[in-house]
Amino acid sequence: MTKKRVLSCIQPTGEIHLGNYFGAVKNWVAIQDTYECFYGVVDLHAMTMPYDPKALKQNTLQMMAELLACGIDPEKSTLFIQSLVPQHTELAWIFNCVASYGELSRMTQFKDKSDQIEGGGKGNFISAGLFTYPVLQAADILVYMANLVPVGKDQVQHLELSRNIAIRFNKQFGEDFFPEPQPLLTEIPKLVSLADPSKKMSKSLGEKHYVSLFEDENRLRKKVRSAVTDTGEEQRDGMSPGVENLFNLIKACEKSEAYDLLIKDYHNGELKYKELKDTVAEALVELTTPFRQKKEELLKDKKQIESLALRLSEKAQDVAADTIRKVRSLTGLPRYAK
Repeated sequence: MTKKRVLSCIQPTGEIHLGNYFGAVKNWVAIQDTYECFYGVVDLHAMTMPYDPKALKQNTLQMMAELLACGIDPEKSTLFIQSLVPQHTELAWIFNCVASYGELSRMTQFKDKSDQIEGGGKGNFISAGLFTYPVLQAADILVYMANLVPVGKDQVQHLELSRNIAIRFNKQFGEDFFPEPQPLLTEIPKLVSLADPSKKMSKSLGEKHYVSLFEDENRLRKKVRSAVTDTGEEQRDGMSPGVENLFNLIKACEKSEAYDLLIKDYHNGELKYKELKDTVAEALVELTTPFRQKKEELLKDKKQIESLALRLSEKAQDVAADTIRKVRSLTGLPRYAK
């Protein structure tokens, strides 16, 4: 039986943090044997917000190394850099002519990110790419004819746009060509900032608000030790968000025995925060140390990573090129000379 095809991507905006890992990358590794997986480092998407070109190049190669360190296997999955597969942008333009302005204007992430830019001061630049990038996202998915996209519930809106574009393309050009990608909903642990449990773990909030998957052990332990537990306000609805976050981290690290013992102490009113934090720190050090060592090993030779990125992206390009050849024929565009 032919495996269903999966597509999922990540932006190279700095190191993978615990929220990224438990929310996406861990699952990517787990499903490699079940599906035909395509995983992309989407550097073009990272250009929609203000960025540094040198940092983008460095972060893109670093992200490739980090995904390999986490267990993405190039023998099982197709790992690529988006900008090295030009068919993404070609299909995005065609989809720009299929998508409607109204659909894009309703995308909540554009509103959120443009508000974020405008909040930085009067006259800040908002790129058209920030408005149209959901179309590129649809192209990312459909250029590989993906059947499934691993998403959390907050990302379903963008997948709905991809399905609408596929349906409209098929209707407009008279053929059931593109599949309608479906969400592969995954259970995502709710991880929040150790420094402020009222906020989601995020790199955009600053270093103290997230824990990198490749964090130095001493810095990792320090962040966990300083994690906010209670805010000083009376907790009337049970466990405080900070304590719940620490328990969620233990569960995410699959330390069920330690979790059961500590949750029992909590319910008995015997929980010591130091013991809870020590358990979290130990679990995270055990999880992250092999990843950090593997990443360091991979980045010893940056030219080798660049060469690997090119080779792996060529594999993706072969699949994408086949889609584009058929799309050009359906849409009345001439064939390439080669």
